Amino acid sequence: MSGNKGGASPKPRRLSKLQSPGKPPRREVVGAKKHRTGFRDRLDSYRSHHRQVAGESLRRLLKRPLATLMTTLVIAIAMVLPAGLYIALNNVDELSQGWDGAARVSMFLKFSVDDSAAESLRSELLKREDIAVAEYISPSAALAEFRERSGFGEVLDQLNSNPLPGLIILTPHAEHSGTKQLDALRGELAAMPQADIVKLDMEWLQRLNTITEISRRLTLALAVMLAAGVLLIVGNTIKLAIENRRAEILVVKLVGGTNAFVRRPFLYMGFWYGLMGGVLAWLLLQACLLWLRGPVSELSGLYHSDFLLIGLGLGESLLLWLAAAGLGLLGAVLVVGRELRAIEPR
Repeated sequence: MSGNKGGASPKPRRLSKLQSPGKPPRREVVGAKKHRTGFRDRLDSYRSHHRQVAGESLRRLLKRPLATLMTTLVIAIAMVLPAGLYIALNNVDELSQGWDGAARVSMFLKFSVDDSAAESLRSELLKREDIAVAEYISPSAALAEFRERSGFGEVLDQLNSNPLPGLIILTPHAEHSGTKQLDALRGELAAMPQADIVKLDMEWLQRLNTITEISRRLTLALAVMLAAGVLLIVGNTIKLAIENRRAEILVVKLVGGTNAFVRRPFLYMGFWYGLMGGVLAWLLLQACLLWLRGPVSELSGLYHSDFLLIGLGLGESLLLWLAAAGLGLLGAVLVVGRELRAIEPR
């Protein structure tokens, strides 16, 4: 006989809809949701604390406007010097950009070479593969042009003869405009019996490009040294701020504050110092450019040029601000960790 009363068979146990075979229990799903919610809460708390610390650090700096302005001004001057040299070099490049590729060779002829012989020589030179354009300027045409541009017409009228020689201006092809090729061409032209003096018009531009390259390297070296100076300035300022708040730091550590918690306000302080220094440096650069723009425009007008000073673009301005803020933050990082490890409650 069966042990069940009345002989009735046991009823099968019903499975919950949320606990059907192959599905995880409900409590695991709820636990996952709680885990995601907890992570989101911690992230929101982390962001909120960073905003609070950043704002509090900025307010502390603004409460001491004179001291903050002095430190910021030193950082700005350190940033202005390399940035100003960078702008100057950019303007030199912009000014000389239209001269690139305008390599010409001026071949001054001997006084014994008449116009017909000069024209014959010009035709021969045009047959060379490396010469694109050959222009002959006769002595009379050169004298007339000089008379028109110099304003010394009365003086020139008193001369017994024309002191200017004939001139052939040669423009080589672009593929033959290299430095070595131009030097070789000048040597060949100077060896001709009709030539008196052969001048390469690109010599001065090559010297300018060499000087510009040297200036760029000097600017980079100066920027590195001044960046190190900014690190020292910010680091020393943060060190003094830590010493002034030493008692507050001890209290925070006594109640369980970690070094990371204590370090955060000083890191933001270094960031604000750097950012304000970068913005002030940008304002100083803009003021200098505005002050110089008028005289430079007047000077370029005297040379019949429409050249205008160019400053920092949007990307370059943002890079200046970020570089300054990064240097301020790095200066704080290098100092804060070491100083806080030395402050421990006993």
